[in-house]
Amino acid sequence: MKKILVANRGEIALRIMRSAREMGIKTVAVYSEADRNAPHVRYADEAMLIGPPASALSYLNEKKILAVCKELKVDAIHPGYGFLSENASFARKAVRAGITFIGPSARSIEIMGNKLAAKQAVSKYDIPMVPGTDKAVKSIAVAKRKGKEIGYPLLIKAAAGGGGKGMRVVKKEKELEEQMKMAISEATSAFGDGSVFIERYVTSPRHIEIQVLADSHGNTIHLFERECSIQRRHQKVVEEAPSTVLTPALREAMGKSAVEVAKSCKYVGAGTVEFLFDGQQYYFLEMNTRLQVEHPVTEMITGLDLVKEQINIARGKKLSVKQEELKINGHALEVRIYAEDPENNFLPDVGNLSVYRRPGGIGVRVDDGYEQGMDIPIYYDPMISKLIVHGKDRKTAIARMIRAIDEYTIAGVKTTLSFCRFVLEHKAFASGNFDTHFVSSHFDTREKKSSGTDKEERLLAAALAALLVSKNKSSKKIKPSASGGKSKWRYNRAVEQ
Repeated sequence: MKKILVANRGEIALRIMRSAREMGIKTVAVYSEADRNAPHVRYADEAMLIGPPASALSYLNEKKILAVCKELKVDAIHPGYGFLSENASFARKAVRAGITFIGPSARSIEIMGNKLAAKQAVSKYDIPMVPGTDKAVKSIAVAKRKGKEIGYPLLIKAAAGGGGKGMRVVKKEKELEEQMKMAISEATSAFGDGSVFIERYVTSPRHIEIQVLADSHGNTIHLFERECSIQRRHQKVVEEAPSTVLTPALREAMGKSAVEVAKSCKYVGAGTVEFLFDGQQYYFLEMNTRLQVEHPVTEMITGLDLVKEQINIARGKKLSVKQEELKINGHALEVRIYAEDPENNFLPDVGNLSVYRRPGGIGVRVDDGYEQGMDIPIYYDPMISKLIVHGKDRKTAIARMIRAIDEYTIAGVKTTLSFCRFVLEHKAFASGNFDTHFVSSHFDTREKKSSGTDKEERLLAAALAALLVSKNKSSKKIKPSASGGKSKWRYNRAVEQ
């Protein structure tokens, strides 16, 4: 394997290329017109323009990407995450074209890409699963009968879903019919598949995931867990390893289950098995058949380079480490820095990075794909970077992350830096007593509380501002907002990470 095409953009493209360069492997970048001057394009040994900014015409253009591979005599494709990373059809086409797909087989992607197929595969092993249906529910009558068996509240989920689409919580039977119709409609629109199933709704879960590696020689290992419970819109914002709630015995049990999930679909490569944990019992949720956004925290506590492991597995080599050789070293945290406004329901923000200064120092890592002066494109996921820290223990890691956040200077767009600092300083996070409802329980509540106490102060400030504007109109023109108060963001589900 002498040349790899990275079918992605931004920070993950750059991160993959760096590992490839250390291995003496040449890299090819593909880019849209919006990313013409992006760092990953300049870093690659070769780069090829593949289309307009819209992802459907560029980063999701399978035919064009495979044509570039042929033209530049590429040996392998690394899809990163998002875009084509979990596209079984693309993986199959790459292999047929004689190109190594750095990831699992198309069949493994298909099995784990459908939640019902995944449940069926995993059912052959003794792995705890949330009580629910193992087939698609097509009628309201069946749904009501299953609802009585499972108990309320229950969750309607799209079989082909992800990111919260086609997912509905039903608290009472009288809500079931309406919510089911909405879930089916949403699933059909988002995924082209309206199949839904029903599970018991775990009310206050922790989201725990296990990193796995599997080679083509029958070796499968786990690299411990990542705690991913701090989320907004069903997407993770803060991740850490290890989790504060797992005992050594529970960690071993979940690790064993994760390995069995990988074996259930003959998995080869790097993947992540996700579980819900209710404080007593863990339940299999799904498997992500790709590299995760939060993989750096696992790298920090194990010392392994997961991208290098992926490449070597794709080369046909055995895993570089055995299960008994692995141990947890210290504590790692990752926060995702999005171009979003936390004070306005995390709505994406667009603009120019007029100031962009990264933090540094011992134990600090920044994975990004931007530089000062660049624009945040409106076409893709709004993540600017991932800020990762490592410390000898959790307390040290939290203090280091707060320090790094304070050093991180970004101007020109609103970001989630302030929200991440809020999380790290909150007593619930510090104590480890939190779940997936952290944002609604603590951040949203904070806003509601302040809305009442600060109302008079805000009204006074608004009146004062209006008075100043009125007095200055004659001597100074006030420029209206460039966006006219409307968001320019173009959201594409296919690139959600």
